[in-house]
Amino acid sequence: MRNEVKEQRHKILLLDDDPDLLALYSEILAQLPSRPEVFTATNGARGLAMLESEPYRLLICDLKMPKMDGLQVLSIVRRKHPQLRTVALTSVVDEQFRSRAYALGVDLFWNKPNTEQEIKMFLECLESLLGRDEEGGFRGVHSKSLVDIIQLECISQSSSLLRITNGPLSGKIWIQEGELIDAEAGDFKGEEALKKILAWRAGNFESLAADPNRQRVIFKSYNALLLESAQAQDEARVGLNGDGSVAVAASPLAQLAHVEGIEFVLALKTGQTAPQTVRGLENSERIATWTQSSLERFRSLGERLNAGTIEEIEGLGPQRHVALASQGDAELCLGWQLTMTKDLIRERMKQVLALWVS
Repeated sequence: MRNEVKEQRHKILLLDDDPDLLALYSEILAQLPSRPEVFTATNGARGLAMLESEPYRLLICDLKMPKMDGLQVLSIVRRKHPQLRTVALTSVVDEQFRSRAYALGVDLFWNKPNTEQEIKMFLECLESLLGRDEEGGFRGVHSKSLVDIIQLECISQSSSLLRITNGPLSGKIWIQEGELIDAEAGDFKGEEALKKILAWRAGNFESLAADPNRQRVIFKSYNALLLESAQAQDEARVGLNGDGSVAVAASPLAQLAHVEGIEFVLALKTGQTAPQTVRGLENSERIATWTQSSLERFRSLGERLNAGTIEEIEGLGPQRHVALASQGDAELCLGWQLTMTKDLIRERMKQVLALWVS
């Protein structure tokens, strides 16, 4: 007689008063790698009854519903099912909703995703919430670092105040319309405080109502700030000469941290589509594909014109400046601050390429 072990799959309850949206998000949730079972309910009363009937791992609840709205449902769920992980989902851009939802103890507040990138990040967060309890991370987003959480806030162009605690340590990060504007951690302020907070590997965070009157003291883009944070461990191993020049470096990335104006770095092996190194960039796969395609087109153009081997491409745009280059068996794409001129980018790229091969 053969014993068969049934695969244990987590159960998700999706609550929304719009049947069409329930069908759409059920299809989206079917893309989750852990293949959870997805159940739906069109009103709060039905959803609460289903939660009483069997154990669920995750509740995804729309906030705007008739009779019993999402906040009322989440309030009841927090009392009756404190171990249930909860996601507040809404199409209404309202910071008061966000603040009230987090005050009720939700694990994640999310504006209904529309773009492919937003859906991808939404699914990554849900998969993390479905993960094991012992995984590290911040406030239920178990496989996410604080850097990831800040990126989510900035990419969605949110305005919020993140309060982070790590044991006896606490800090705050102010985000205004997708830009980091200030931070506090103990006696530290601004960029120094942000660096302290980003060094924490675990803890709790909550998103509070935005403070529109907060004075901006951080002026670097969030991509540039997160790039510096990602390089911090390498930088710690970099020695400096008396004149401030780099003496010893553990990796090219550590050295690039000393090149002013860089916002992101992407490097990949020639002929491969997967990025080998990424810092400060959220949609790396798409940028990697574009990098390879652009370099290949310019190589072909150079061959047809008998212009020789391509060395470098610079592009200036309204949202970001980029530079592409081939170096050995690597292809590079670097993002530059909008304040950089074409001539300055070209000069800094000489420094970058020299550091990369050193």
